[in-house]
Amino acid sequence: MSSNISIYEQGLDQTAANFVALSPVSFVERSAEVFGDLPAVVHGARRQTWAQTRERSARLAAALRALGVARGSTVSVMLPNTPEMVEAHYAVPALNAVLNTLNTRLDAALLAWQMNHCEAQVLITDREFAPTIAEALRLLRSEHGRSPIVIDVCDSEYAGPGDRLGTHEYEALLAAHAPLARLDGPADEWDAIAVSYTSGTTGDPKGVVTHHRGAYLNAVSNAATWTMPHFPTYLWTLPMFHCNGWCFPWTIAMLGGTHVCLRRVDAPSILGAMREHRVDHYCAAPIVHNLLIAAPDELRAGITQKVRGMVAGAAPPAAMIEGMAKLGFDITHVYGLTEVYGPAAVAVKRASWAGESLSEQTRLNGRQGVRYALQEGMTVLDPETMVETPADGQTMGEIMFRGNIVMKGYLKNPQASAAAFAGGWFHTGDLAVMEPDRYVKIKDRSKDIIISGGENISSIEVEDALYRHPAVMACAVVARPDPKWGETPVAYVELKPGAEVSAAELVTHCKSLLAGYKAPKEVRFEAIPKTSTGKIQKFQLRERARSTQAIE
Repeated sequence: MSSNISIYEQGLDQTAANFVALSPVSFVERSAEVFGDLPAVVHGARRQTWAQTRERSARLAAALRALGVARGSTVSVMLPNTPEMVEAHYAVPALNAVLNTLNTRLDAALLAWQMNHCEAQVLITDREFAPTIAEALRLLRSEHGRSPIVIDVCDSEYAGPGDRLGTHEYEALLAAHAPLARLDGPADEWDAIAVSYTSGTTGDPKGVVTHHRGAYLNAVSNAATWTMPHFPTYLWTLPMFHCNGWCFPWTIAMLGGTHVCLRRVDAPSILGAMREHRVDHYCAAPIVHNLLIAAPDELRAGITQKVRGMVAGAAPPAAMIEGMAKLGFDITHVYGLTEVYGPAAVAVKRASWAGESLSEQTRLNGRQGVRYALQEGMTVLDPETMVETPADGQTMGEIMFRGNIVMKGYLKNPQASAAAFAGGWFHTGDLAVMEPDRYVKIKDRSKDIIISGGENISSIEVEDALYRHPAVMACAVVARPDPKWGETPVAYVELKPGAEVSAAELVTHCKSLLAGYKAPKEVRFEAIPKTSTGKIQKFQLRERARSTQAIE
């Protein structure tokens, strides 16, 4: 009787010598070992090497363990882009605990809800946020009966107001604990590493749970995608609370690079840091890139090194891509969601594109592109039939992902997880086409398609036209109810400082670039609601448009 066991399954077992679960924590140990004397963190006057950063992270891990943090515990952090935020990304996963990075712009009620939902055991918070956090803790106690241990961070680069709220101060806590001997990942790489709440651009935040394997692979993919060298100097313009900084805290550790921290994100601070520290890499949403384009020439003086930027968070308007090219910044467009660890697709630049006109290069680079090298699948499917759409650049479907760089699921929400994973793919909700070269191009989110007189209007296409006007800093287009056409486009616009343009002029400008029926029927000059990462919150604008129509 023959055995069904292959010869390659006999005497070739998995052992401690030939298998270690993947975890990005391993990058920190390596950089401390081989690049220990090199700079790891710059923050104002503060400087830390990789050996020092590893030691501080190991002290934090020891302190958290002493406070009862263990496998499956949640540690929430309310921190700006400071060294303590970097250290939290290294220390918390080393305990096999789960890191919950709180959005520093949320109100107290939502912060309390999130900390209760993820059952936060410890909260590390910066003094700057004391008023909001104090109210959040009060609500957490009174409404949910939960009182996490609070650790206060007193950042030496912050001189503003803010009370201490807890019984522990960060630096004193580190000083009181000897560092752990090693920062190790978990035995099971499927273990949760973080829970991140969706930004609320749809008005429906969910707790996205990610795992060590995915974080490791996405950190590696970032470096491969961007062809990053060893020892990059990376500027933290992207909030680390957003998708764990797109996994770049771990990417920079892998490469022995330098984290240049930034508490405030504005053009003078960004360009000043680039000049002073010779920054060569950064990530940001289109709104931040637009700030750099609009900045006075004198702010950009002295930046002579090659600067590479990664843009995501919203479809980059053509005017932004062209503007950054004229500044000499090399921009790479990536695409993703919280559910895929941040970016998981990239508009890979082909050598042949260099010979194209600037406008054609802009079109090519503005696409969402192809899957990350370590993501198993990305395609455009008909969500009803789950059949792939033809690569004709015309047939719309939904972008879907499959592979290791996809979340575990939504915390305490199995129904939402099942819906998101229906048919064996993660459903993004983004409508797109597959072009003949197999690059994906988003047309819109399903809820942002405007149906006017039976014709589909892409809000992205109208926004792209508006961004081509030199006076426009930010814009968003949504549907407004219309008794005749069903829906018509209404544009919300923010102008660049000192710029002037009328609504009629913007409509005329759009009609010069679009079919007449696609031009906005109304332009409103109002502040546009955004998340802290620069994503425009269209659900609020849709409510505004509907409310105004109801009043009229």
